[in-house]
Amino acid sequence: MKLLLSGLFFLTTCFGIAQDLAINPTPQQSVISNYIDTPTQFKLKIKTVDKTTQNLLSNFFDEEIIGRKGYTVTVGDVNDRFHRKFLKKVPQHAEGYFINSSNKKITVIGRDARGTYYGVRTLLALLSSDKFPQGEIIDYPDVVARGVVEGFYGTPWSFEHRMRQIDFYGENKLNTYIYGPKDDPYHSSPNWRKPYPSEEADQLKKLIDRAELNHVDFVWAIHPRKDIKWNNDDRNALLHKFELMYDLGVRSYAIFFDDISGEGTNPTQQAELLNFLHNRFITVKKDVKPLIMCPTEYNKGWSKPDGGYLETLGKELDPSIRIMWTGNTVVSDIDQETMDWINAKIQREAFIWWNFPVSDYVRNHLLLGPTYGNGKDIADDVSGFVANPMEHAEASKIAIYGVADYTWNMAAYQPEKNWLKALNVVMPESHKALEIFASHNSDLGPNGHKYRRNESVNFAPKADAFLRDLEANQNIENFETVQKEFQAMVEASYILLNSKDNPVLLDEIRPWVKQFQLLGQSGLAMLNMYTALQDKQTDAFERSYQALKAIKAKMYAIDRTENQNPYQPGIKTGTLVVSPLIDKGFLYLTKAYNQAFDKHLEVDANYNPHLLFTNIEQLKNQPITLRDRTLALNPPLEVISIAPHEYIGFELLDDTHAHKIAYKLAPAKVYEHLTLEVSSNGTEWTSLKTEVKEDVVKASVNSEVKFIRIINTSAGIEETKLEHFTVALK
Repeated sequence: MKLLLSGLFFLTTCFGIAQDLAINPTPQQSVISNYIDTPTQFKLKIKTVDKTTQNLLSNFFDEEIIGRKGYTVTVGDVNDRFHRKFLKKVPQHAEGYFINSSNKKITVIGRDARGTYYGVRTLLALLSSDKFPQGEIIDYPDVVARGVVEGFYGTPWSFEHRMRQIDFYGENKLNTYIYGPKDDPYHSSPNWRKPYPSEEADQLKKLIDRAELNHVDFVWAIHPRKDIKWNNDDRNALLHKFELMYDLGVRSYAIFFDDISGEGTNPTQQAELLNFLHNRFITVKKDVKPLIMCPTEYNKGWSKPDGGYLETLGKELDPSIRIMWTGNTVVSDIDQETMDWINAKIQREAFIWWNFPVSDYVRNHLLLGPTYGNGKDIADDVSGFVANPMEHAEASKIAIYGVADYTWNMAAYQPEKNWLKALNVVMPESHKALEIFASHNSDLGPNGHKYRRNESVNFAPKADAFLRDLEANQNIENFETVQKEFQAMVEASYILLNSKDNPVLLDEIRPWVKQFQLLGQSGLAMLNMYTALQDKQTDAFERSYQALKAIKAKMYAIDRTENQNPYQPGIKTGTLVVSPLIDKGFLYLTKAYNQAFDKHLEVDANYNPHLLFTNIEQLKNQPITLRDRTLALNPPLEVISIAPHEYIGFELLDDTHAHKIAYKLAPAKVYEHLTLEVSSNGTEWTSLKTEVKEDVVKASVNSEVKFIRIINTSAGIEETKLEHFTVALK
């Protein structure tokens, strides 16, 4: 019994040590007996490896560290001659590997070519540390297909960013990159039937070759969108386009039917087309992987219970075709209940399209927080798991690093620990400053999908305590703690703005870092206002008050000049905890000062008093913004279904003078069935005279109104995409 207990203690202790291995993702099993100084001289014995693994080995084991002395490193797969006791320990899972290190010998054995490659990746990561573990690693992925789908709206990644991304996937054992940028006209309408021009084709070929060098499946996706015709011409056009991409080196394909309306949404026609491609292309080619499709009803919230769309796909699609799924809504985390529901509908394991850290619906925010929220018990219920990232490719690596760890070993995944490692990977020298910045830049703010993230986690309770004491007119006990946080924000910003650590990342986040620096400075000014008020120093108070207003003016200028996209323009930072703390503190202190000294310092009413006005369930959480006296609806990216008598518009504050109204919907023919109306009481409505210029509807009001709406006055459902809807106020 003593020996048994001793053995159990040893294994438990060793497992604990193994969790600190400097590799990502976390291995499934690690038994480490001790650590030694990392070897610097090696004898290399390469058995069966592919050219990708050969390239990886040759880049690391150069002439300076290879010789007759040192550690013997033997690399191969299960078909090579290794000791039987080692071969038994190689996991049966695809892409698995086994590593043994002892007695100046290191052995790496892969279950298959990719497993050998991953084993070498782990070995090289371990050899990059000061201390090298002796013992064994038995490792394999939980999820078969793991990676990223470039499927966001907005500015597509550059060629250089894609190359860097693919290298990052290889380093972190992600095996899937789905190429599906919404703005590539040869991926979607109008040119999906046409071949890529030579320059674009050459770049795609380089990306495909780079993916092969990293054991990443380059999945080329096509999006026929609204103009697909269910006839032989378009079937053959798709088949021809697939052949062209095959000639470029593509061996994995996807077809997207997301965010469309009309005839293209017919599930029977979609299934027939996919089965045609499966039979005429996938099964004919012996080296092509099964198709992936993104359905039109790609989340539970959009599935029609009586429509049978998903059931039709489940019944009619070839069983090998994988079906993508975003969860209960467009943007949601995935749990076991989610998987049980969808898998029963489609009669197969769903392929998860996780909409994080994508920010195309909150483009004024950065999402730099930990990767968390998904169930740790769904590995056997998914056929794949890919994350949709931000248009900021380098910044997205923080979340993607977590996706790699989560999809490889769900049970052992620790979001916070992984996040800290990710920060260290993307900015090794300045990671502490990046941690301060990222911790306050992770939430999305209010949005139509109601998806939120934790932000300022450690600081939030301190901010709450500060405000409670301030508003209760009590001595603020944690004043110095809050002051140190604001000071840390300012200092971290200076460090990041002057860092040479990762220029590519800094180019992406620079406007937000500048805004963050000003935010920290405004917090310090607010604290100075508090101190001056306590000491009854009116000159000091008004100086800090003016300084804070000047800082806010500078922040306002950045918000109006940087990142001026047409959807959510501007630069927002620290919006969940830090900004509200500073604004509420400023408001309270200014009012208290005015009352105490009979002053009349201006108190900014920096808020939007107007409301969204709609009875369309899909839009009830859509944010509206007020900028420079222009009220705007943040346009949703998805197709909107407007039933008869449904409407979308604004409820204005009483006595607000509306001036100009403009909106654009696609297709423009939908205007025939929509009416623009205004009302002073919400019951009696007046139609406005409109004119259409370049597909934009425009109207003038020049009066005080309470309600403005676009209403469907037809007898049928209108499906449309809203590109913008604004009201200029006097």
